[in-house]
Amino acid sequence: MPKLRSSKIIKIVNSQNELNNQDDVVKLLDTILGLGVGMMKADRGVIILGIDDKMEIMASKNFPTDQEASLKELSISVVEKVVASAAPLLTHDALADPRFEQSASVILHQITSIICVPLLAEESVIGVIYLDSRQDRQRFTEDNLNFISIFARMAAIAVDYASSYSDLFDEKQRLQSELNQQWGFDEMIGRSPRILEVYSMMKRVMNTDISVLLEGESGTGKELVARALHYSGHRRDKAFIAQFCGNLSENLLESELFGHKKGSFTGAISDKQGMFELANGGTFFLDEIAEISPTIQAKLLRVIQEGEFRRVGDNESKEVDVRIISATNKSLKEEVDKGQFREDLYYRLNVISINLPPLRNRQGDVPILVNHFLDKYATKNKMSKKTISPRALQVLSNYQWPGNVRELENAIERAIIMAMGDTIDVQDLFIPEQELVPENPKTLKDYEREIVSRVLEDCGGNKTKTAEILGVSLRWLHYKLSEWKKLDI
Repeated sequence: MPKLRSSKIIKIVNSQNELNNQDDVVKLLDTILGLGVGMMKADRGVIILGIDDKMEIMASKNFPTDQEASLKELSISVVEKVVASAAPLLTHDALADPRFEQSASVILHQITSIICVPLLAEESVIGVIYLDSRQDRQRFTEDNLNFISIFARMAAIAVDYASSYSDLFDEKQRLQSELNQQWGFDEMIGRSPRILEVYSMMKRVMNTDISVLLEGESGTGKELVARALHYSGHRRDKAFIAQFCGNLSENLLESELFGHKKGSFTGAISDKQGMFELANGGTFFLDEIAEISPTIQAKLLRVIQEGEFRRVGDNESKEVDVRIISATNKSLKEEVDKGQFREDLYYRLNVISINLPPLRNRQGDVPILVNHFLDKYATKNKMSKKTISPRALQVLSNYQWPGNVRELENAIERAIIMAMGDTIDVQDLFIPEQELVPENPKTLKDYEREIVSRVLEDCGGNKTKTAEILGVSLRWLHYKLSEWKKLDI
């Protein structure tokens, strides 16, 4: 018997959400059945999906308003024959047909003429169209059978479309889940006070459409924050488009952002969509926004204010709905003061500002980041996770990291490859010699004071918060600060 995908098909057509605003297949089946019943002048009709105990009526016609269509009202033996043979069936007088002389439903309901044709999708039976008459033994003909088979093909195509769409929708959901995991808050690593402030601000703005300006040195994770805002927010099902604005000529950047019409300049051999069109409905991340020219600034301001733009060489405007997240490693306010950036655009972009601290100001996060990158690259390279020696971790914690988190990640990935054994040591790090910890390192008391002083500075001098982060009593902290003050006198 042909393979039957019954349970999944029924689940699909019963789930409006899985169709994700596509055509309602159940309504389409109802329309097809209505046409078939009307043209055949049948007393009743149903479209059934499934087999055996999985059978379910998905559309019905001409049953009394107070009587729900039921398989018990039909000739189930006819349905079973059609499903088993995958061939259409016509009987002019079911009561006299020897094939159905034992059929209780035929006898009970005095069914005479029956047409039943299979719904086939890729040679698999997924259900049937069933029409019957209890009044006229000659109601249905061979021509009727051929005609209703056409309707059956239409119904099968509709259901198979729903099945294919559902597979795509499931795959989309799976990929979306992976993106959320890869670019969500879980990828934001760190527990220092400065980075916790960043998390707090992100949570407050992630489900809004408000423009966000990310400021911070190169390598501090501005694009990671932008992606986390998008994939954790309400636009997560739409596109996230990133465009680097530095080191691009004005004409090239304009074409990349807004697209162009065929023939608008030499080399424009076809129409091209710009990044704004691709980002419609989603989030557009503009990296190194301080580098754009005054002309591009004016066009970008129009997009933000009016929600529309024009392709290069086009006379028609296009509407667009995007959330803007921009980033810069410069002080955009200083660029405004120097007259190099439009003040009105600055205020449009800087509705909310998030400043990402350099790694040297959140050194307490270095051990956490190191462990994260050890896990990440062990998985990526399909190898067992390596450990790091205390002295190597001390070197990493004391290094100033001019390249920030990006430089640390590169250092760990390189060290994993270069380390001969299972433990990464100082010689595997390739940290500049002047940054190495001296052979006679500081005493434990020295490090205790250094750590307390660093956390106290990060907390803006708040002793209660400092004690809480360090896991010590406020009395102990006051005692230590007093002791160190006496030593400095």
